[in-house]
Amino acid sequence: MSSVSPQSPQPGGNVGQDSSVGELLSTVTSDVQHLFRQEVKLAKAEVQEEATKAGKAAGMYGGAGFAGYMVAVFLSLAAMFALANVMDLGWAALIVTAVWAVIGAVLYRRGRERMRTVSPKPEQTVETLKEDAQWARHPTR
Repeated sequence: MSSVSPQSPQPGGNVGQDSSVGELLSTVTSDVQHLFRQEVKLAKAEVQEEATKAGKAAGMYGGAGFAGYMVAVFLSLAAMFALANVMDLGWAALIVTAVWAVIGAVLYRRGRERMRTVSPKPEQTVETLKEDAQWARHPTR
């Protein structure tokens, strides 16, 4: 059978009843520094994850813009000349331009919806910091 010590191990090391105030403060300081480093790591990870999402959304904006440009140029010319057989070339060009304006608006809205899912605030870190502050105010709860 093992005996249970009335002392509980602390994250910064074992602190006994004979510990001085200086040792206790040193242990608390070490624990707070360790906690702070962990919070910084968590914040970095969250920011990196959100930056990746933002980068993908930006890539979609760019891809949509380039594809829209290429399609607009070649298809516009083809449609414009096809419509020129039944109407004036100027009106044909205007109709084709209006069609591509609608397509561009749809692509923009889809990219904007994706960009809105990106959160610049590290939510998880903010929550754990709130919990840490609550614990620091009432460590016995």
